[in-house]
Amino acid sequence: MPTATLNLKGLAAATADSRAAAGSTSKGPADLATLDAIKAALAPVRHTLPPIYRDKFYDPLVASVNRLTPGDFQSLKKHPDNTPFWDVVQAVLQNASGYESKATDAFQEVVSDLFDGFLSAEDRVGVKPPDYEVIPPLVKWGNPESGPYTWPVDSMGRLKIEMSVVSLPPAHAHGGLLGWATLGHETGGHDIMGADKGLIEELTGVTHAALLRAGQPRWMAAYWSERIDETGADVLGLINMGPAAGIGLIGYFRGLIGAWTGVAKLRSDGPADDPHPGDVVRGYLAAATVRLLSFAQRSRWAAAIEAETDKDAGSIRLAGHSVTAAKAKRVAAVVAKAIADTPLRALQKRSLRSIQDWHDSDEAIAAALRPVLASGGTAIPAGRVYATHVVAAAVIAVALGDATPATLFASMIGMLKAMHDDNPSWGPMFVGHRGDSGRHVVAVRPREG
Repeated sequence: MPTATLNLKGLAAATADSRAAAGSTSKGPADLATLDAIKAALAPVRHTLPPIYRDKFYDPLVASVNRLTPGDFQSLKKHPDNTPFWDVVQAVLQNASGYESKATDAFQEVVSDLFDGFLSAEDRVGVKPPDYEVIPPLVKWGNPESGPYTWPVDSMGRLKIEMSVVSLPPAHAHGGLLGWATLGHETGGHDIMGADKGLIEELTGVTHAALLRAGQPRWMAAYWSERIDETGADVLGLINMGPAAGIGLIGYFRGLIGAWTGVAKLRSDGPADDPHPGDVVRGYLAAATVRLLSFAQRSRWAAAIEAETDKDAGSIRLAGHSVTAAKAKRVAAVVAKAIADTPLRALQKRSLRSIQDWHDSDEAIAAALRPVLASGGTAIPAGRVYATHVVAAAVIAVALGDATPATLFASMIGMLKAMHDDNPSWGPMFVGHRGDSGRHVVAVRPREG
């Protein structure tokens, strides 16, 4: 089927839905104001978490809280964005209180699935277990000004907690469907890349070397390799969630930038001090990564993602250098290939895409879910259907205009909640994987002026 027939007639409505969520002022539960209040709130809620979270998350948190002096606590209050402390506390207390309980369970199911999918023994045949202990992250809602973000385990510092925390703005408990596609970047990306010792450093090196071999200047090789945390997270999100992560990224960023600036358009500028690549080149990276995936319609979807990116591409500048769109696309293809397909020492000479990929079987599951979600269905389908398939199906369905964002969002949350309720891992028999994983945000708000 020709790529031109792919009609993303619902993307504008999905973008408007994302813009409305990004413009919400809902902040979620307020942080407790005193150390005594935190101790009192935490004391009775240990039993609300599965056993492994009690041992690996709750107990270290309580021990850390008990070690805090009044001066320590005041320092934490003065610098809330520089520590995961407040989000860690919120993750426990929101779960215990049932804050946004339906959406929280849905959120937890997606994060757990993305995490397990890459670190499970089934997918890592021939690859040693990850080097550090990893349990799927806990989730929480709050800090809408930061958008979706994660605190990887290496950010936990003195808390000595062996897992991550993933946050979504509270508005995404009720809308902003495309924001859920960013979970592939946050959990399938940031929280996974730290699971194997030396993986991030190796990806930095292979990306830099690949660009130099392709004849790119040193500044270009440095630009991409120095942003490997964000670039690698984008690629991993796509190989975990397929084209939905790409088209979701474009619509979500348009909505986010629209809420921030009044103009719902991807930014063509990639400042030197932004740890993220420019929005437009991230769109081209998404298209290039989709072209590598193992499903028959990859070229069709890659062309659609690239065409949407082209609509917003102005004069591209990366770290002060002008770049043509044609060159940006060529470079993105080199970067995607290097990250996804290079055999890596950290993975016993396996590539990331050999461990996780989007296959025709995944595409078929998502395609079968689309009409169910569009009709308001929430029942768990038979067969090997995972939370990532549900999110991917909802994102593709909204982009193609199968139903309104509100209808698809409600169905998605309902189905994910049912999957979470049916998931034996979130209970007394929970078994975690071996593995490991500041806060990583999906985008940085532009400076005013």
